[in-house]
Amino acid sequence: MASHEVLLAFVQAATQGSFSAAARKLGKSQSTISAAVASLEIDLNVTLFDRSSRKPGLTSAGHVMLQRAEDILAATSRLEMTAAQLSLGVEAKLTVAISDTYQSDRFEAALSDFEQRYPDLELECLIAECDDLIALVQRGRAHIAFAEMQSDYPADLNSATVDERTEIALFVSTEHPLAALQKVDKETLQQHRELRLATIINPYETRAQGRVWSAPSYLMLLEMAQGGFGWAPLPRWLVGRFGAGSLQELKVRGWPKPVSVDALWSRLHPPGPAGSWLLAKMLE
Repeated sequence: MASHEVLLAFVQAATQGSFSAAARKLGKSQSTISAAVASLEIDLNVTLFDRSSRKPGLTSAGHVMLQRAEDILAATSRLEMTAAQLSLGVEAKLTVAISDTYQSDRFEAALSDFEQRYPDLELECLIAECDDLIALVQRGRAHIAFAEMQSDYPADLNSATVDERTEIALFVSTEHPLAALQKVDKETLQQHRELRLATIINPYETRAQGRVWSAPSYLMLLEMAQGGFGWAPLPRWLVGRFGAGSLQELKVRGWPKPVSVDALWSRLHPPGPAGSWLLAKMLE
């Protein structure tokens, strides 16, 4: 198999237009470049350059092999970069858990930069809410979580508020009886089924009065509301993207409610270099 140096000499000779230009680019002698290309031609049993003129040019086979050589060099570069990152303690995989309350342009921009910085690192995104998000970080299932702000957190977690806010409002199907009312009070709401968020890990932390259906995700609640099964508190951005035209916002005193978002991570098992970079990017 051709060495990295031989392939590099071939690629530079082809892209620079001459053996002498490739030699200057690589800081080698012209004879070294010529010998490397000749050695590659022997190993591959293929003529890569037409040397019949004063300035050698790629043969048809040379054009094909140039693409293959560039692919190998690119793969080698990624391999070396990944090995270097792992040797520095960079995670092989990063898991981020996110609440559906949080629709973030900043997160999307950060992922673009993250992909460029860590192109071979596996990224996993989970969707969960409230206590489920906390449990994912505490158990080491997620390295970072972005959750609806709470007044306090377990002692083993760090938290920092993200400089972005969202809003949650009350919604029903456009066919629901509540949709015909100009304003809705608490007593009227209690006459209809509530579609309530309930975490998997602690579903009965707070009990609602009256008829209740529950689900562990806002998207499931949205689908229930679209079916006309009751009213639900939902992130406005989620309704705008997935429920526009099928849901109507209710005018209720105290709603919509602003929601701040906290980043959470473990004190006992803090994120590695990649997770720390993403966290810092989100908290800028």
